[in-house]
Amino acid sequence: QVQLVESGGGLVQTGGSLRLSCRASGRTFGSYAMGWFRRAPGKERDFVSAINWSSGSTTYADSVKGRFTISRDNAKNTVFLQMNSLLPEDTAVYYCALSYDHRWASGGGYGYWGQGTQVTVSS
Repeated sequence: QVQLVESGGGLVQTGGSLRLSCRASGRTFGSYAMGWFRRAPGKERDFVSAINWSSGSTTYADSVKGRFTISRDNAKNTVFLQMNSLLPEDTAVYYCALSYDHRWASGGGYGYWGQGTQVTVSS
């Protein structure tokens, strides 16, 4: 089994920053990438960003490019999402997930999910 634990969410004002962390444990061997997704109130879950464990290649949704940065610490099986210049529309529950699929960069193949962490950006 795989366990993913997110942390770092909270309440911040517009223009502020937060750093999310997601630590993976268990049978993570063979996974391609870790991704971040978010679900805003009343909306579907959206892909935010992902990073490949081995190459470090990254991908971002257009809505967060230039503001969010994803990084990894392979030794700790941990991925970070640095979120700067936050906007009220970034308010959502953020989930990390593992992909064992070559479609990781397009948001595909994510089979294990964390419990989510709330990010609220006040205007």
